[in-house]
Amino acid sequence: MGVVLLLYLIVEVVAVWAVASVVGALWTILLLLAGAIVGSWLARREGGKAMRAVVAAAQAGRSGHQEVTDGMLVALGGVLIFLPGFVTDVLGVLAMVPPTRTALRRAWLRRLERSASGPRGGGMRYGRRVVVVDGQVVEDTSYDSTSDPRRDDRDDGPPRIIEG
Repeated sequence: MGVVLLLYLIVEVVAVWAVASVVGALWTILLLLAGAIVGSWLARREGGKAMRAVVAAAQAGRSGHQEVTDGMLVALGGVLIFLPGFVTDVLGVLAMVPPTRTALRRAWLRRLERSASGPRGGGMRYGRRVVVVDGQVVEDTSYDSTSDPRRDDRDDGPPRIIEG
């Protein structure tokens, strides 16, 4: 994660330096501010559209997975625009504009489907081994709970299952 942050900083500094050497420092600052203003307006507009699409899908009684994914991509684009720099502004706008958002959504869903049906045939395991032990709860009828001083008479609900 530290390497990614360092690469991000290097790329943004190089991009700002390149723009500043072409147009000057004042215009670079104005471009960064204009990008933030236009990006926040676009995030608000596209976020509202995505929210209305999710509500419309829910009211129509159909699965809104496409609309929810669009909403997540718009949110990601908003976060990218919130970060200072030209590269993140461009990536944020690409995540929010409908044509590129559709392409990103399809690529993202393909990748999720591929990782969900991993090499061992199912599910994302993240390298941990899952052990399942079958068991059964048996009531001990020979034990008289009324004479036990440690037991209170309140009902704790159903028996607890301890995992791990």
